[in-house]
Amino acid sequence: MGVTRQKHAKKIMGFYKHNFQFREPFQVLLDGTFCQAALRNKIQIREQLPGYLDGAAQLCTTRCVIKELESLGKALYGAKLIAQRFHLRNCSHHKNPVSGSTCLLSMIEDGNPHHFFIATQDQDLSNKVKKKPGIPLLFIIQNTMVLDKPSPKSLAFVQKLQTNQLVPEYQKQSIVELKEKEGLVKQEGEKRRKRKRAGGPNPLSCLKKKKKKTQEGQEPSAEKKKRRKRKRNR
Repeated sequence: MGVTRQKHAKKIMGFYKHNFQFREPFQVLLDGTFCQAALRNKIQIREQLPGYLDGAAQLCTTRCVIKELESLGKALYGAKLIAQRFHLRNCSHHKNPVSGSTCLLSMIEDGNPHHFFIATQDQDLSNKVKKKPGIPLLFIIQNTMVLDKPSPKSLAFVQKLQTNQLVPEYQKQSIVELKEKEGLVKQEGEKRRKRKRAGGPNPLSCLKKKKKKTQEGQEPSAEKKKRRKRKRNR
């Protein structure tokens, strides 16, 4: 494994760990195209991927992916055997299986709360994954696994987070649950009670009192003049 490629992967993993809270063991969802490419290029996914991601990894797939590989017959028999070794993640298509790509897309809805990686060679699926922020994408080039650089959508999402303009969906749900637990969420129909402010004295009554005091303290000007004359005569 090249040193440059390892540094590249480590830098990208740091981005997802820091901004999207990815933790070990890393949950990697694989489809049939990735398994087929690994088989063709003689890549040991279970042995090589943890070293490349620099951490423990849990390889997963879905029943829809297995069903799709079974339907494609002998050509993808080897890929089916590889996929069957992985942990099966429950999807919502038990009764009506869908294509592998559709199923994997459904697994990363609502902000990818389970922190899945997507491992695929399907270009159409890759393009759809890149339109969702916070989803690491793995693919195979020649005989090496590659962790794709963060998509423009992921970079824009992180930039908004840093400016406090956006909260991830799973965090919003956690905040709501915490508020409900602490009883901070007000029930519908509950009215806010306004506090009555302590009333101050009526300004008009104050003015009246001041006027009375000034009137009582004043003496008629005629009486003042008489007093002055008496003093002079003495």
